[in-house]
Amino acid sequence: MQIITTTDALAAYCSEARKHPYVTVDTEFLRERTYYAKLCLVQLAMPGKDDSNGCLVDPLAPGISLDPLYDLFRDTSVVKVFHAARQDIEIFQVDAGVIPAPLFDTQVASMVCGFGEQVGYETLVRKIAKHELDKSSRFTDWSRRPLSDAQSTYALADVTHLRQVYEFLAKKLKDAGRSHWVDEEMQILTDPETYITRPENAWMRVKTRNTGPRFLAIVRELARFRENYAQTKDVPRSRVYKDDALGELAATKPKDHAELGRSRLLLRDARRGDIAEGILAAVKTGMNCPESDLPRVDRSREKLQVNPALADLLRVLLKTKTASVGVASKLVAPASDLDAIAAGERDVSALQGWRFEVFGEDALKLCDGKIALAANGNDVMLVPV
Repeated sequence: MQIITTTDALAAYCSEARKHPYVTVDTEFLRERTYYAKLCLVQLAMPGKDDSNGCLVDPLAPGISLDPLYDLFRDTSVVKVFHAARQDIEIFQVDAGVIPAPLFDTQVASMVCGFGEQVGYETLVRKIAKHELDKSSRFTDWSRRPLSDAQSTYALADVTHLRQVYEFLAKKLKDAGRSHWVDEEMQILTDPETYITRPENAWMRVKTRNTGPRFLAIVRELARFRENYAQTKDVPRSRVYKDDALGELAATKPKDHAELGRSRLLLRDARRGDIAEGILAAVKTGMNCPESDLPRVDRSREKLQVNPALADLLRVLLKTKTASVGVASKLVAPASDLDAIAAGERDVSALQGWRFEVFGEDALKLCDGKIALAANGNDVMLVPV
């Protein structure tokens, strides 16, 4: 097993990798104590049948630079294959502003190929490569050195078996004429905006029952401060204060340290120092927010006049169409899209791109009364009207 600890060795491996049509990639990282993931290991494998052309890259080795790897990521002649790539790519984007291209995510591809919703890597390896993985090292400390034999074996398996999974799925997509479906899905993963968290928008991820504009203004400022603080100090958001504490602060609106000290949910470290000052300032800013700048929940879809019978028919159509082509239903259209279509909305993802091919075109025909659904034994048929 090759373990790369120098820039020269990494450059040599990446130079060899450029001679092949694809390379499989995975990472191991820690994130429990930091805002940004700490990269601990990069696994790579070139096409092959054994472990000889796979390697483990140690980004924690003294003096090593990952620049040769990033140059490989930029080489558009080599497909970079990941499974569930989002967190891996976020690391590279944050570290060096690099997003591997072209990109192939086997989790997305497997959903297009009928393996179900969010299928795991172990499942694909078992079904496609006919191999059982030992996942006992999954939650070990990847920052400790030296790595154990079990860790190294586990890590390398995440890219060596991925080769067979990729080749199987890529062929299946090509034979079915669906490669462009996955290409469309990759546009989200290759968009740098996917990996940027702007503090001013952090409040949109906070779930609250109170949707009053003034309350939300305080939530917005508290979430903005928390995000800024977490990013600057490189600590998890929850180490600043958790969402339930944020909601409590927005409700109680503390004006000074004495009132802040009465919080039931706030962590001890947040009751003093920079965090306490930031909380009080955020509450004050939210309280003084002009009416014109108050945030408001988008209720446009709540006001839609959804035809429940039509929505139910669209659900039957979706299940019928996705079953016939072997694609995960939720990948094509979530329930909210079906309700929106039933209410007359047309600017939804289910009516665009490859989803239109699979479902959207017939969904519009159903809405327009051009087709009907009929039972045929255990099957549902589309009948022209």
